[in-house]
Amino acid sequence: MIKTKDIHKSFGALEVLKGIDLSIDKGEVVSIVGPSGAGKTTLLQILGTLSRPTSGEIEIDGVAVHTLSDKNISKFRNTKIGFVFQFHHLLPEFSAFENVCIPGYIAGRERHEVEKRAAELLGMLAMEHRLTHKPAELSGGEQQRVAIARALINSPAVLLADEPSGNLDTKNKEEIHKLFFTLRDTFGQTVVIVTHDEQLAEMSDRKIQMIDGLIRP
Repeated sequence: MIKTKDIHKSFGALEVLKGIDLSIDKGEVVSIVGPSGAGKTTLLQILGTLSRPTSGEIEIDGVAVHTLSDKNISKFRNTKIGFVFQFHHLLPEFSAFENVCIPGYIAGRERHEVEKRAAELLGMLAMEHRLTHKPAELSGGEQQRVAIARALINSPAVLLADEPSGNLDTKNKEEIHKLFFTLRDTFGQTVVIVTHDEQLAEMSDRKIQMIDGLIRP
């Protein structure tokens, strides 16, 4: 599902990634761990096409994304990659249901199809009773469930999560952790998670450790 070859990323004179070779299979739940400054988030942003590598190759779901134009890479990102962040990034003026639907509308899909899928996902995430609530009316765990449903609305090939439970209490954290594996078992979802949470890292199918811009063998 994901293959990278000799990925480097520099910001001016600072080289953050120093040659990353990585292969992740379809349906695999992989955690990326390491100290702050190791390059974990930078790598996740490159996997998510939010940032281009300085050099190297990246293939996702059979597409050489490093060769795509800015326009085509935006389209690819919207339909093939789902993002879950620590702080949710839900739009405050819209309801939970509307927040989930927005990426589907942007993708140009039929409105009834998008809304049907949004209702299904929120139901699967035990949020069917909160459809009309705005983010400020939801708990942190509920907001993260909405964010996960939003990430899944276009049936992405890859789900990328950056510290997805870092802002949650213990109960909600455990529920969100289990949810990633439910998604894998239900949809065959490929999940890549950057985390400092050792419990989540140990639950993953594979733990990748980064230190100083490199993957530790």
